[in-house]
Amino acid sequence: MVETGKIATGSDVLDALLEGGFDDDVITTLYGPSSSGKTCFCLQAALAVAKGRKVFYIDTEGGFSPIRALQLSNNDKKTWEKVILFSPTSFEEQHTLVTQVSEMINDKVGLVILDSIAMLYRLEMHKADDIHPVNRKLALQLGTLNEITRKHHIPVLITNQVYAHFDDNNIRMVGGDLLKYSSKCLIELHKNDTRRKAILHKHRSLPLKEASFEIKREGTIISK
Repeated sequence: MVETGKIATGSDVLDALLEGGFDDDVITTLYGPSSSGKTCFCLQAALAVAKGRKVFYIDTEGGFSPIRALQLSNNDKKTWEKVILFSPTSFEEQHTLVTQVSEMINDKVGLVILDSIAMLYRLEMHKADDIHPVNRKLALQLGTLNEITRKHHIPVLITNQVYAHFDDNNIRMVGGDLLKYSSKCLIELHKNDTRRKAILHKHRSLPLKEASFEIKREGTIISK
């Protein structure tokens, strides 16, 4: 039996919440509103892992900024060469890329990132006359990502958008139960005018906990 390990997140905030890093055999989902820090956490994770192994980074929102990436790494271009960036512009392209990434997995790969799983899915849902095929494709993507992490012990990090439900105004993840049950680790990000907060809502072995943080030039840091 292969031992479950921890992979450093590149962020003191997430390392503190997860007591050492991402579990290497599950999908971890970061979800929250725009500008809450999701992409910054992804960039820091990519940078941390790329110091040793390759990272597959699927950027569906155009949020990957080379300038910000170099800023986080003190202009370390060599490390970023190990981050393989994909930029799908449709849900169909996203679906194809997830399959292609799964076929390229080997022992030189240390992390798969999908930032975000929701944007192109939502656009497709708005266009579709029948939403069932769209949801089936989303389920297939999540199944493929789960196979990657469970079979190869490579952590998968995805981000997701949120919305306020009209019945009770509670914040919910896009994709509903599909995303909720596919991810064994769920971290919600909050932001307001004065501070940001990361809340660990779901984990196989850790209790609910939270950490306040700020986003600085050097990345996410725990608030004093």
